[in-house]
Amino acid sequence: MTRRISLTQYLIEQQRQHGHIPQELRLLIEVVARACKRIAISVTKGALGEVLGTAGSENVQGEIQKKLDIIANEVLIEANEWGGHLAAMASEEMEGIYLVPNRFPKGEYLLMFDPLDGSSNIDVNVSIGTIFSVLKKAEGSKGVSEDDFLQPGHQQVAAGYCVYGPQTTLVLTFGAGVAMFTLDREQGSFVLTQEGVKIPEDTKEFAINMSNMRHWDAPVKRYIDECLAGEEGPRGKNFNMRWIASMVADVHRILTRGGVFMYPWDQREPNKAGKLRLMYEANPMAFLVEQAGGAATNARQRIMDLTPTQLHERVAVVLGSKNEVERVTAYHLDSAK
Repeated sequence: MTRRISLTQYLIEQQRQHGHIPQELRLLIEVVARACKRIAISVTKGALGEVLGTAGSENVQGEIQKKLDIIANEVLIEANEWGGHLAAMASEEMEGIYLVPNRFPKGEYLLMFDPLDGSSNIDVNVSIGTIFSVLKKAEGSKGVSEDDFLQPGHQQVAAGYCVYGPQTTLVLTFGAGVAMFTLDREQGSFVLTQEGVKIPEDTKEFAINMSNMRHWDAPVKRYIDECLAGEEGPRGKNFNMRWIASMVADVHRILTRGGVFMYPWDQREPNKAGKLRLMYEANPMAFLVEQAGGAATNARQRIMDLTPTQLHERVAVVLGSKNEVERVTAYHLDSAK
């Protein structure tokens, strides 16, 4: 019989044998995982739980919030505020940071999250997910402010996501590879199902929203045109296109079988660097992808080398199979010359 390793057992073994995970960080990740299980239950209930549809409000970016956006945000805050592992939290759904209330003990970690990525897919029963990132507060810092969160992505101590689909899957990295855990609904626990996840360096699959083609910059058009030209074109092979409009689902596919995901800058909002949020989406996904042997850039430089200047900063994203990401990045750098 195959030995089944629970998330808790995996984290404890990593802590004991390899020293990768301090105890406080282990406990924090376990709390996040439990919150994700609660969110998964709400997602699974769907219309029966009266959680579908819009909430009639907007988030800080001016986007219409879904009921599940608000529920997921509240679940993550309530689960994490009292454990003593955190100093503060930041969410895509909140304008400012959330300080751990004085009635609770405080820790040294900072938690950031997109509580429910892919909200447009909630009502149509397509995979959605939760993305999270963990930083350490600067040593010697007495209070906590937004500035404490404005760290480049390479300073993340942990990152991951939970995708709510046919299976509920938790994907984690602590900077020493990527592991996947599947929720055993009968036992109510996450079980290790894959370790040492690797993204193939080459691929025949790309993910991009083709409806925005007319707004793209020239290097993006060049790359996609070459892919669409197939065997007769300069790439000499046929490509498939995939686009789920849920970053969690698209990245999960890439971690599972390779590919390249692109959400580039375009001319619709020329003054914005991109659409996706650097701290809640791009950084944690870049950390996971790099730990799986892939690459992640803003089409010009490594995403995790960017230093945020504001909490809800946006960024262009190109991530996935290393050779394709490097090609797209090279096209942009050539165009800049």
